[in-house]
Amino acid sequence: MIQLAFKNTYFFSVLFSVGFLFSCEKKSTTTIALNTPFSEVKKDTSILVGATQINSYKKLLINKKIGVVANQTSMIYKTHLVDSLLALHLNIIKVFAPEHGFRGKADAGEHIKDGKDSKTGLPIFSLYGKNKKPSKTILQDIDVLIFDIQDVGARFYTYISTLHYVMEACAEQKIMLIVLDRPNPNAHYIDGPILEKKHKSFVGMHPVPIVYGMTIGEYAQMINGEKWLKNGVQCDLKVISLKNYTHQTPYSLPIKPSPNLPNDKAINLYPSLCFFEGTNVSAGRGTEKQFQIFGSPFLDANTSAFNYRFTPKPNQGSKYPKHQGKICFGKDLSTTKKLNWLDLSYLIEAYQATNKKNKFFNPFFTKLAGTSQLQRQIENGVSENEIRKTWVNGIEAFKKIRAKYLIYKEN
Repeated sequence: MIQLAFKNTYFFSVLFSVGFLFSCEKKSTTTIALNTPFSEVKKDTSILVGATQINSYKKLLINKKIGVVANQTSMIYKTHLVDSLLALHLNIIKVFAPEHGFRGKADAGEHIKDGKDSKTGLPIFSLYGKNKKPSKTILQDIDVLIFDIQDVGARFYTYISTLHYVMEACAEQKIMLIVLDRPNPNAHYIDGPILEKKHKSFVGMHPVPIVYGMTIGEYAQMINGEKWLKNGVQCDLKVISLKNYTHQTPYSLPIKPSPNLPNDKAINLYPSLCFFEGTNVSAGRGTEKQFQIFGSPFLDANTSAFNYRFTPKPNQGSKYPKHQGKICFGKDLSTTKKLNWLDLSYLIEAYQATNKKNKFFNPFFTKLAGTSQLQRQIENGVSENEIRKTWVNGIEAFKKIRAKYLIYKEN
């Protein structure tokens, strides 16, 4: 056990933070703009996330050696989950970090290294680098693992891939996994092509649509129940569910889930604009409007359709942004209405307007789409409506699978 000396003032401040959340039952009625920075958003305290419900899982942790899979979103009010559990004298011995790291500051795709948390002294093991799955050796002294990471409900957001490998490792080593559930800000719709097995990768591991309409706790139950883990193994899974939540409940995240999703608008547009990561078009990395704008030097600067200008520059979360230092011509979507579907119009419009059609797509696009069909459809001039029709059967079949694992009401 790592011995940490906490001052009494710190200990009581942590307990106060936890207790505060237990007492918050009054629903916030604050109306906010989608592009309001998370730091300015008043949190809706009517929803109680899994992490706050310590009485529901503390008994599973007493006298156990605990590992925690967490990042900057793993908070209980204003205190990190790890700090809160340590203050309760629970024996956390290791922390595991997903993409972007334990404190959530690394670039997308940047390898995360093992290290030590400067605040707690706990060893940190990377789950985003050469080892995406916890090894038998690393897990050998752990009795129970906690997973508490905020998802945004898109198949190519890698936290659900990390969840998969954590579940698989726990199943193989006979370790209980506790998933502390959090709301999915894109749970209000289901859309997109189903991933084909031959295009499986870390940005798409399961036969689900791009937007799947489930919380991460529900998704974990589906991974387990459908036996998607290696060799069909199933892990000893315990989901600590949300309170006062349905899939239609609006939820503004209190903390950025990753460096390039700075507000609710970016999260809402992310499933639609992330396709640009597999093209020569920028989705706003290297600006302060990540996933709220798109543009490229190869779009027609003389048309009113692309009258927005931006120049990507290195910033937090994007050290080497696409088209760095070059003027990009495109659109600003930061004030558009909230999407309730996967919008292909931006992608199709950009492809039709580019003067570099032969270099528009790169191999990453098919990994993001989960199918090679979408690129062919766009290149062949198939309309958005016709493309969407090809998704219908897959989505309906998925909904039947999904229904078996839902914890929360649909409306």
